[in-house]
Amino acid sequence: MAKLILTGDVNLMNVTDPATPFTRVCEEFRAADMVFSNLECCLYTPPVAQSFHNEGFFADPAVGAAALKGAGIRAVGIANNVNYGEAAILSSLSHLDAAGIPHTGAGVNADAAKAPVVVERAGIRFGFLQRSSVYWPTNHEAGAHDPGIAVIRGNTAYQVPMHKSRPEIPPMNRPGIPPIILTWAEPDHLRTFRDDIEALKAKADIVVASCHWGLGKDVLQYMRDIGHAAIDAGADMVIGHGPHYSLAVEVYHGKPIFYGLGSFSFHTGHGGRAHGNWIGMMPRAAVEKMGSNPSPSSSSATMPPMRRCCASSPTSRRSWPISRSAAPSTAPCWCRTETKFG
Repeated sequence: MAKLILTGDVNLMNVTDPATPFTRVCEEFRAADMVFSNLECCLYTPPVAQSFHNEGFFADPAVGAAALKGAGIRAVGIANNVNYGEAAILSSLSHLDAAGIPHTGAGVNADAAKAPVVVERAGIRFGFLQRSSVYWPTNHEAGAHDPGIAVIRGNTAYQVPMHKSRPEIPPMNRPGIPPIILTWAEPDHLRTFRDDIEALKAKADIVVASCHWGLGKDVLQYMRDIGHAAIDAGADMVIGHGPHYSLAVEVYHGKPIFYGLGSFSFHTGHGGRAHGNWIGMMPRAAVEKMGSNPSPSSSSATMPPMRRCCASSPTSRRSWPISRSAAPSTAPCWCRTETKFG
């Protein structure tokens, strides 16, 4: 039985002691077989002082790498809105590689940025891939020959509420009536995302899709579309991060979608405003492989063996099978709320 821990946003900006950010969880992290976090900063020293009004969060490379490594975080996702700037991204990739911390979501070009990471621990192959829908329109998305992050483009439209489709919508004769906000994921990006998950499924026993998205406390339609597409393509769970709030958890076809894990270690805050003791979630899953998987290169159509995951909660502990078929619709959410550390 292997233990998997997932966390939300980790920002190590202005950290001077690598032991500080994860002091209260490092023992549990080190005891786990796999810990994956969204790293929302670059391991980079800018040539001049950086204002918090500018995009990009930069952490001391030596301190940041030591904090992650010392805490037992075994892989990170780096497709997010503050992993920004060619020099910062290349520096962060280099320092993560030097520290031996696998990463997914950014790279020297689009292929490298979209590449998943597979880490084998306790006989289980854990597969992760990350995308961001929150990013800048210039020089941020990785190109064929340009460094950047892997993205799923989101679109926004504003619909005039011509019809009173919901009780709260006022009639059209009212000045100032607000529009209905529609969001959707770019179809081509979503198709590539599904293809990448299907390919990763052949190489990993457990697949986690990690998505940087969101606006405040709302679960927008494009987030649901991406989460559902990931599960339909074979992901065993989806984690979301970015809004810095704990958002809803959906069980879709028996598999969990955490729309927002919230901040995990993010004492710096935004715009000079500290986050304080905001609440986040830290899902734990116990994973057991039953039988032997077919080789990743096998052309056999045989179903892979069942993986049984057991999620912890404050009051109960249950387990249910995870496979390509849907698990029971009554499966509980795999989460346990935790206060933010940092």
